[in-house]
Amino acid sequence: MDMILLTKSSVPIIGQVASIMGWIMDGIYRVLDLVGIQNLGLCIIIFSIIIYALMTPLQVKQQKFSKLSSVMQPELQKIQKKYKDKKDQASVQKMQEETQLVYQKYGVSPTGSCVQLLIQFPVLMALWQVIYKIPGYVGSVKNVFTGLVDQITSVSGYTDLIQSFITDNKMTRVQLALDNGKATSNSVIDFLYALSPSQWKDLASMDQFKGFADTINTTSAEISKMQNFCGLNIADQPLNYIKAAFEGASIALAIAALLIPILAWATQVLNYKLMPQATSSAEGAVDTMQASMKTMNTVMPLMSAVFCFTFPVGLGIYWIASAVVRSAQQWFINRHLDKMDINDLVNENMKKMEKQRTKEGLPPQKITNQANQSTKNINTRIEKGSSNTNAEERTRKVEESYQNARNAKPGSITAKANMVRDFDERNKKK
Repeated sequence: MDMILLTKSSVPIIGQVASIMGWIMDGIYRVLDLVGIQNLGLCIIIFSIIIYALMTPLQVKQQKFSKLSSVMQPELQKIQKKYKDKKDQASVQKMQEETQLVYQKYGVSPTGSCVQLLIQFPVLMALWQVIYKIPGYVGSVKNVFTGLVDQITSVSGYTDLIQSFITDNKMTRVQLALDNGKATSNSVIDFLYALSPSQWKDLASMDQFKGFADTINTTSAEISKMQNFCGLNIADQPLNYIKAAFEGASIALAIAALLIPILAWATQVLNYKLMPQATSSAEGAVDTMQASMKTMNTVMPLMSAVFCFTFPVGLGIYWIASAVVRSAQQWFINRHLDKMDINDLVNENMKKMEKQRTKEGLPPQKITNQANQSTKNINTRIEKGSSNTNAEERTRKVEESYQNARNAKPGSITAKANMVRDFDERNKKK
């Protein structure tokens, strides 16, 4: 049992999330195996689709916040400009209060998008761990190596032999975990899983392992069948196929291998293009964070393409599959949000806010006149198709949306919350 646990990620939170994802990955493989398909490349694609589909609600919430943020931005920038040269404590406090009132008016929290990102981060890290350490999460794959590992670990000095093999073959991403100076069975499994077809042959030809060369070849054939995807071995590197083509190997495989980094770049560029773009202020200045994101969106796809040449094909497949799924997901989210009016979003936020406050036993939070006055004179044009709508008009509509939220059906939670509000207001007048 410890063999399975030790090959898994032990990082807090990420490790636990990875274990849950590992059950999903193992389940996908078992289902495919039932219909006679033993293909880890296909398993990675299906796994990526399922995980990102489950993350759709988080993406929708984040994109809703981004849409509201693009409308709030001119108002927030006006407040920043107003207090630009005022560094005293009173001015700083006043700026924070006015900023908070803008968020209150639109029914969102300043940390609205951070929550979704904090949830997604361990999920994405865990997803990477499962793809990178498949034998630790897919029992059927681990079992392929069990017999061979027993024979390798029975050889005197096997740890030094494997370490020398790793060094000679420049397997930089493989590290042996030691127990009393000897490589653990789990790290030997990770080593074997990372071998390319040519490296399997080199391993079988080693004098110390010749006594069980047949077991090595049998294991190699079995795992290679699982790792084969469109003729490519997902444990091998695209660069190796390209180099081999110059030595007379298959040109078709080299072209297929070259497509991995190209598609990794293209699909990620597509994904970034579909994401909401940074908005500019009235003066045309782009927010620093938005500018940084734009730079990252250009650099990251290029880095992925470069890394894909020397990373295993399986990781390239994961990058491509996940980018395609995210692009499709983003396209549907964009269509959904394009049909939603800003005022509907605000109205929806207000109702959620009132419902939450009612649960907490608090009176409804109202948009104060100060919130409207602080942004009343902003007159910034927004996107094409609504260029005649200025900030003052949006402020009026937001106030109307809030009033709609107050006009709840008799007996509803919101109606009860309104009764509490009215009671409080009457007491204040006494």
